[in-house]
Parts: sequence; structure tokens; C-alpha cells
Amino acid sequence: MRLMIVGTLRGQLSAATRIAMDRGASVMHASGLDEAMKALRGGRGADLLMVDVALDIGDLVARIELERIHVPIVACGTENDARSAVAAIRAGAKEYIPLPPDPEMIAAVLAAVAEETHSLVYRDEAMAGVVRLAQQIAPADASVLITGESGTGKEVMARLLHRKSKRSDRPFISVNCAAIPESLLESELFGHEKGAFTGAVARRIGKFEEANGGTLLLDEISEMDVRLQAKLLRAIQERVIDRVGGTKPVAVDIRIIATSNRNLSEAVREGSFREDLFFRLNVVNLKIPPLRDRPADVLALAEHFVHKYCEANGVQDCRLSEEARRALTANRWAGNVRELENTIHRAVLLRTGETIGPEALVLPDGSSLGENDPASRAAQAAEAAARAFVGKTVAEVERDLILQTLDHCLGNRTHAANILGISIRTLRNKLHQYSDEGFPVSAPGGSETRAYAG
Repeated sequence: MRLMIVGTLRGQLSAATRIAMDRGASVMHASGLDEAMKALRGGRGADLLMVDVALDIGDLVARIELERIHVPIVACGTENDARSAVAAIRAGAKEYIPLPPDPEMIAAVLAAVAEETHSLVYRDEAMAGVVRLAQQIAPADASVLITGESGTGKEVMARLLHRKSKRSDRPFISVNCAAIPESLLESELFGHEKGAFTGAVARRIGKFEEANGGTLLLDEISEMDVRLQAKLLRAIQERVIDRVGGTKPVAVDIRIIATSNRNLSEAVREGSFREDLFFRLNVVNLKIPPLRDRPADVLALAEHFVHKYCEANGVQDCRLSEEARRALTANRWAGNVRELENTIHRAVLLRTGETIGPEALVLPDGSSLGENDPASRAAQAAEAAARAFVGKTVAEVERDLILQTLDHCLGNRTHAANILGISIRTLRNKLHQYSDEGFPVSAPGGSETRAYAG
């Protein structure tokens, strides 16, 4: 965690620094906004800015947005400065910490920014094999390509590689290639010189230089434009980059990790991804299996998220019921770990007691896992079918069964008769009767012979 404290914090600077460092953060100071911007542009990146509320936070937010620097801001001020706190939040600060600083408050903010969920939780052998391979190759500097469906934990795996590498005490910088417009991605990666384009008000160090000595994660690299892929290939091969508008190459020492939820071999065949870049990135491939293929991980992750969100919401003794556990393991989890985490977060908020039941496991479409449980679906279908018979005569039930079976067979009389267990002649006579009574009858279809057409 890299923390930059901006301003004097009204005499509380040393206390805030000590608390942050006790929590494992590396801390640097900037006396004002200009010094902070100079440090950020110069590659002294930060994961969090702790800014004196007396400074113009709105101006700081506007300046970092203009230069496309992505870093959260927390405002700090005296306890009775409520008006300034509200103004800071409205200006774009993510949180307000009153001074003098409370150790637990700062620890909570640092933990939230540090994303403690980056810890890898797994029990299934399918995932254990991938983790073993990752730990084996982590000390090397070889490029790694991590593939897998969206939400499987590719960035978490990348952070594991960095933590286990020889570069673990150096920066880990992540760039989402899919989230940054194509016209801006080159500057984001390689930086730019002052005046290189409209809005380039000063020299800006890119992510390659910011990650110098450490690890650069290129998330969803398959979304990168082919033209920019050529410049990336040169940077990986020669370990030098060119800032946008620059005239002198800049040497960099980084390890590249890339992720993709697409099949890059297929993208190469389609011409949307360079083959030579693919080979450079794919020295080692870590393929993360989807959650549906890691059944033992479902409950381990679910319990991890229950603990996390119960603690975050001040809930004690919160646990999953046996019915909820069965429903969790029966679900297919199309959104993988990300969907599971969101479902558990909602469940903690929606629970009606200490125990989380399947009815609290609400999916994005509004249904609950209790409803989606196979046994529940079968019981509901049987009940609905039974209700459909009530109030009808035997003849009416027979007619509905025959006509629905015929629809199911797309009008094929032979197939329908076989399913119903009656002769084709009996079926034909019934269909003539229903047609005469005014009921719509599916036209003959399928591969039946003309002789059997009704």
C-alpha cells in the first residue's frame, strides 16, 4: 500500500504517518497540491491520497481527472469541521477521517483500499494445481498469460505471482486495457511529454515507468488495438519505451503479466491479435478454471465472504444454513467468484436472523437460489402440473396431453404416437375429432411417411 499524505493535517501529520506505517503502508508527503501532482506525474505513484480538508480537494480531483490519474482520495480534518467534510465528499473524496486520527479508522480505510480480498481462497484440487504452478514460476521474470472466464480471479492470481516474486517489494501496477479508450491507452501505458496533445499540460510518467523494478499487469489485453500491440511488443522485447511526443527512448525493468477472458489463439487466427506478441506474453499460461468446475471452492469462498461482509456490517455469529450450502453448490455460477461474492454480500444484508437461508441468496435477476435449487424446481413443476388437472374431465386432460405432445414433436404424428403409447390410427382419429370440435391441431411435420399423415 503506497500512501501519499498531502498537506500539514494541522499538526497531526506525524501521528497519521506513524499509524499508516504501523499498518504496513509506505508513506510519502507532499506539502500541497502542486507537489502532489508533480510526484504523481513523475511516477511516484500512490494507491491512496490522504488530503488535508483545508486544501482545495475539488481542484485536486479535477486535475487528476484531467490527466487521467486514477487514485482514490480521503479527506482529513478536525472533528468539528463538518461543513468542510461534506464539501470534500461532494468534491469527490471517497471518505472523511476526523483528526486527531483514530488508528482503527485509518486501518479500516487502508484495508478497504488495499482490497484484502486479494488473498487467494481455494480448496479444490483443480485450483490447487494452478496455484502450485504459479508459485513455481513466480520467482522467474518470464511473462505470464493468465486466462479464464470473467470473474474467476485472474487479477488475484497476478497479485499472488507478484507477492511470490523477487520483485515483491517493488510496485505492482495494473492497467485495464478494456476500460481505457483506445485513444488514451498509449499515453496511459507509455506516458507523454508536455504539449504532446490537447490536455497534456505537463510531462506524465506512464504505467511502464511507474512499474519500473516491479510488475505490470495488462488486464484484458485482448482488447488492445493492433497498432498499439506493435509498440507493446517492442517494449517487451527491448525493455525500452517511447513517451507520446518524446524523442528519447526510456529504459524500463519490469515483469509483464497479462490476462484475457478470450481465446487469444483464436484472436490470432482472426487477425485481431499479433501472433508475435502472443508468443512473447504466453511464456507460461495459467488457465484458471471456472467456479462451476471447482465445486470444493464454492463453500470455502462463500464462508470467506460471509465472514468478510458480516464483519464489515457489524454482524456477529452469521453463518450459512445447510439448505443454503446445498443451494450454493448446486448453482452454476455463470459470473464465477465475482457473482458468488455479490450474492453473499446481498445475503448478509437480506438475512432475517443469524442464519443465512437459501431465500436470502438472491441472484441478479431477482430470483433466489432456493427457487433455483433442482429439488425445489422439480417440486414446483410437479405442483403446477397437478394444479393444471384440477377441475377438468378425463377427456379434457387426454385432449390437452395429446395436443401438447404433438406440439412438442413439431406435428410429427409418428413420434407423438410413440411417446403417447398409442397407435398412429388412434392418434389420427383423435386429431380428426379435435379438429372437428374446433381445436387447433399442428400440421403434419417431421419425417413421417405420407400414409400416416392425419
